[in-house]
Amino acid sequence: MSWVETTSPSFSARHEDRDEADAVSVLELLEGTRERLADAFTALPGEVAVVLHSSVTQVAFAQPPLPIVWLLTAPAGRRYLAGWISARELHVLAPRVLVQRASSVRGSREMLMLTPAALYAQLVVATNNPRLPPPFSPRRFSTYVRWAWLVAGSAQYFSGQTVYARPAIARRLREGRTPRFPPPASDAGLLGGSVFDLLAHEQGEAAAVALATSPPRGGGREALRHAFAGRPLTETEAVWRAHLGHLAEP
Repeated sequence: MSWVETTSPSFSARHEDRDEADAVSVLELLEGTRERLADAFTALPGEVAVVLHSSVTQVAFAQPPLPIVWLLTAPAGRRYLAGWISARELHVLAPRVLVQRASSVRGSREMLMLTPAALYAQLVVATNNPRLPPPFSPRRFSTYVRWAWLVAGSAQYFSGQTVYARPAIARRLREGRTPRFPPPASDAGLLGGSVFDLLAHEQGEAAAVALATSPPRGGGREALRHAFAGRPLTETEAVWRAHLGHLAEP
């Protein structure tokens, strides 16, 4: 298969020729996401390239951190780890592969199809929070692991994935140990968005933006205590667990 390029005003996409129609749809999704996030964030990345891959193996070769994060991720969330980012590129499975990757449960396909938007949202957060990767040096990857709930959670929330994550969240709550607060790296991609969803529900989206763009100093619990207006963290954790249970309801 030959590779070709499709462009839009703010993005370019490299893809196999058979994915040309899907590339147009991905670029439309990204332009819409960019326009929406421009209202919330101070800065946006410059022109961003998107690479549509035919397999997870291709993405992993292009972005070596991906298989490491896949191993760190709880089984309920691995299906939705379908791409990765560098400073100016989004590497993601082509839509036809995302569809094949989806399970039969409600919301799985929709959540996966929003993967390009989630990756772009992550890049927007990093643009406004320079202490967060990319780029991914060993030290900055360590920062990612420590703050994965913020990085992946803000990406999930601002891309609109959280509403579709309900069945996967329900599976996670049925399997394994009780989730920790804030979610560790193993649960960040699946449960991190619920933290931002709760914060936006209580205090508005501006508070969610402020949390996503605050320099990652101290620890996650300190950041959350500040984000939730100084409320004791034990109280916020209890509210979050109730919120998770609500999201997991059929």
